[in-house]
Amino acid sequence: MPEAMPVLHDIDIDDCWNTIGVRGDGSCGELSKHLRCLNCPTYASAALRMLDRVDAYAQEDGGWGASSEAEAQANEFDVQHHHELNNSALVFRIGGEWLALSTLVVVEVAELRPVHSLPHQRNAAILGLINVRGALQICISLRRVLTEPTEDDSLLARRLLVVAHEGQTLVFPVDEVAGVQRFAERRLEPVPTTVAHASATYTRGMLNSPQGKVGLLDHGLLFYGLNRSFT
Repeated sequence: MPEAMPVLHDIDIDDCWNTIGVRGDGSCGELSKHLRCLNCPTYASAALRMLDRVDAYAQEDGGWGASSEAEAQANEFDVQHHHELNNSALVFRIGGEWLALSTLVVVEVAELRPVHSLPHQRNAAILGLINVRGALQICISLRRVLTEPTEDDSLLARRLLVVAHEGQTLVFPVDEVAGVQRFAERRLEPVPTTVAHASATYTRGMLNSPQGKVGLLDHGLLFYGLNRSFT
């Protein structure tokens, strides 16, 4: 019978995602750049080392026990990773309203850049086109969709959110980005009746955060509604 396999947490790996990352207290300075631990080189390096160790254990003695235990721990790692992605959101502000979008759809937070207007455009929410890494993407004013209308969003916005869902990429100007916040699905609170009707339509629940109550947007419904308004 093969010897018991050493547990993976005995490997010299810095699991910072559990302490200062989105599964921890969120104090890691790299989060502002990578948004989520999945994008961080430290996380990727740790995952590769764990997989290498799993392969090594599986080959030692050809033991079923070692292979099963290695696979179980690798599966647990994947489950934790999946849980992390489905329970974290990027918190941002538009006007006086704090909102959030799942990190599953947030590609990056970018600096402001020129918006190229579209001639004969009648949809007030479409600000124009923005060049994102060499590709022109549609820039949408969430302010005009969810909150108060304004003539020139560029005078108020400070950052750009690049968001992708089901193969489509959109860019949203926002006033402020607070960062990534973890949340438990079961702790989402109902949308209060005091929330403006347009915002309530696309909000699936409220998060408790340092910024107060934050409306977690339903990104699937938001993209669906925006696409219908394009036609």
